[in-house]
Amino acid sequence: MIKPIIKTLWWENGRLYIIDQRVLPEKERILELKNIRDVWESIRNLSIRGAPAIGCVAAYGVTLSALRIDTKDSKGFIKEIKSNIKYLKTSRPTAYNLFFALSRMERVLEEFSDMSISWLKERLLKEAENIYREDLDCCYKIGVNGARLIQDNMNILTHCNAGGLATSGYGTALAVFFTAKKQKKKFNVFVNETRPVLQGARLTTWELKKAGIPYTLICDNMAGYLMNLGRIDMIITGADRIAKNGDTANKIGTYSLAVLAKYHKVDFYIAAPYSTFDPSIKNGKDIPVEERDAEEVRKIKGRLIAPSDAPVYNPAFDITPTHLIKGFITEDGIIKKPGGWLSG
Repeated sequence: MIKPIIKTLWWENGRLYIIDQRVLPEKERILELKNIRDVWESIRNLSIRGAPAIGCVAAYGVTLSALRIDTKDSKGFIKEIKSNIKYLKTSRPTAYNLFFALSRMERVLEEFSDMSISWLKERLLKEAENIYREDLDCCYKIGVNGARLIQDNMNILTHCNAGGLATSGYGTALAVFFTAKKQKKKFNVFVNETRPVLQGARLTTWELKKAGIPYTLICDNMAGYLMNLGRIDMIITGADRIAKNGDTANKIGTYSLAVLAKYHKVDFYIAAPYSTFDPSIKNGKDIPVEERDAEEVRKIKGRLIAPSDAPVYNPAFDITPTHLIKGFITEDGIIKKPGGWLSG
């Protein structure tokens, strides 16, 4: 099995652990998620974040809830697990990996409903482990495929955090950088700070520093100027959901980067596993965009930076139309024909 670069989440002796991403980079605090409510809260409050990581922790969360149920009634057991799956789906609406993983867990219950409760518990754990390992493998392959794009002395811009912390431990956009580093390529990564909760400044810089990859932190509104100066050669971001036509939901600010990249003739790539592609959604207009609490904008690290009653609009994501995207870096290669992976 591919080894994670960052230990984002893990299952050990029937217990589920995550690194608390809210307190990075100042502290490296480990949280144990003891029940389904803990799992829901960890996703909702951003203790765990990034679409693939959310999917993995949700799958383990279903297993956790199953192991905690003490009953001999198989129908009642399955009913309660399905209720918990439905509950976890309400934690965050945009990240497709959440629904992809939970659908796989629910399929176990439906396909093997005639099996014993103890067998189902073991099978649910196996499925969660499969989801975790598959994500590691996918992210590793994304890194290998994407590293082909990087040449010596390049400056690449990324947005938000699409590293090990956002996945099972290897990353999507950052997997490209990790692999290129291993290939001894020399390059610099510009990191957008990513308002309002600073995933780029807090998390991406932390990961790049650990990996020994040169980086430069910038404010989000500096990216266009750097492109105008000719100092950005490529942009690579992750994704939270990709529609059938290639329209892509990612952290708020991604769309602006794509527009700027088009104007300045800078190649813009999305790095994501197939588990982020949602064939049920025709285009970006149908992707649900989560709106989060106003306090995320009014405050930084608990300190007010605006009037306490300032009206706030806080969408967590935006939609980048497919025509602005140069290609999709996936585990099966770089796809440059929008929609080609799902057509037919």
